[in-house]
Amino acid sequence: MRFLLKIITLVATVFALPANALETPARAAMVIDYDTGTVLLAKNADEALPPASMSKLMTLNMVFEALEAGRITLDEKFAVSASAMAVRGSSMFLNTQDRITVDDLIKGVIVLSGNDAAVTLAEGLGGTEAEFARQMTVRARELGMMNSTFVNATGWPGEGQLMSARDLVFIARRLIKVFPQYYPYFSIREFGFDGRTPDNRFNRNPLLGLDIGADGLKTGHTDEAGFGLVGSAVRNGRRVIVMITGMESSAARSSEAERLISWAFREFAMETLFEGETEIARADVWLGQEAQIGMAPVEDISLLLPYRVLSSIKAEVVFEGPIEAPIAKGDELGELVIEIPDMGVQRFPLAATADVAEAGFTDRFKAAFQILLARVRAGEWL
Repeated sequence: MRFLLKIITLVATVFALPANALETPARAAMVIDYDTGTVLLAKNADEALPPASMSKLMTLNMVFEALEAGRITLDEKFAVSASAMAVRGSSMFLNTQDRITVDDLIKGVIVLSGNDAAVTLAEGLGGTEAEFARQMTVRARELGMMNSTFVNATGWPGEGQLMSARDLVFIARRLIKVFPQYYPYFSIREFGFDGRTPDNRFNRNPLLGLDIGADGLKTGHTDEAGFGLVGSAVRNGRRVIVMITGMESSAARSSEAERLISWAFREFAMETLFEGETEIARADVWLGQEAQIGMAPVEDISLLLPYRVLSSIKAEVVFEGPIEAPIAKGDELGELVIEIPDMGVQRFPLAATADVAEAGFTDRFKAAFQILLARVRAGEWL
């Protein structure tokens, strides 16, 4: 027999449906919870669009991977080529007489959004910027970023320089998760390299100065792409990542990114629905020394859920029973099915909370006799 045991201990006022679909003026946008990867908002998330300087996040990923592989060190110095010096756009104001440490070049890319710094890193690692861009595209495919293609290391407008919102959020999450030792670079507020940028030494990420828990990552702007930003913030131990692009001004970019971050923290929270190894249901046992066995989640069941409740949350224990002995503690006996309206269904294994040995001969004989008697009384064998 298949049993559906409804759990009625869920308190509806703790949970909620997602807020009504949030509108954003961004051409493309995405907001995710960092720990779970839950997508809280997505708009044109898989459309390949010009990323402007936000594509420097992939450049930095390549640099961090090279550092971890031991191919380069932070103290290593790269020469500046004439092509790097001549590159247009935001600049660290390098010249061909410079030999710059990788550490300073990373700061130049993140804080100053220096295109010359990005090209210098690209040439140092790939030989040429074009070859480095090719390597970026190959690596993007390996990582599953199927809507990203690179023709340069800077994000300067170029035919085929494209990334999707989902890919940008993915690479941002990767930088935080895989390279925690380098992620603090993204929260540096000011970098005055050699006194060359006295009026342009501040990080362009407007979220860093808003006291909202922001600690990264990168802005971008071109006439083609509009104003964009990939940002991340932490509050009460929870991190969210936001990406927007196609905004009309830097002020609009800043206010919209702040609004989405505040919304993500305000409307959603992690809730522990059931504690691991805590019995939540019991099942009948067939031919065992105990008549019933407890079932419990293998580990804590915690979900990212909206605060406000618009409808009930359903939870059911599903198993095939009665369960035949012998049973060992930890044996998977069924599953807990949790359904949150508009957020789908999630399933979690339930395990036995104790051992149940097989019944002795006398008990098994009695059980068989009772089944036989029941069938006779039901007229099955008359």
